[in-house]
Amino acid sequence: MGDKISHKQVEGHPDLMRDTTSHAIINTNVTAYEQARKRASAAQRQRDEIRDSTRDINNLKSEIHEIKNLLKELVGKE
Repeated sequence: MGDKISHKQVEGHPDLMRDTTSHAIINTNVTAYEQARKRASAAQRQRDEIRDSTRDINNLKSEIHEIKNLLKELVGKE
């Protein structure tokens, strides 16, 4: 097969190329790509931290509710 991938510069965008076969836009700025990956990773870590904190808070609420019920039971027996 003699398929040759050809790209053309997107006018007004030095970091963008267009694949002339598929017409896809390709970002050639590796630094911007790495920064986007770091932002996505940081956002995922933050979501994980919030989820873990929420789980911890819900566990504490459940334990407090259980303690409250035990105290009511103890007070009711006297």
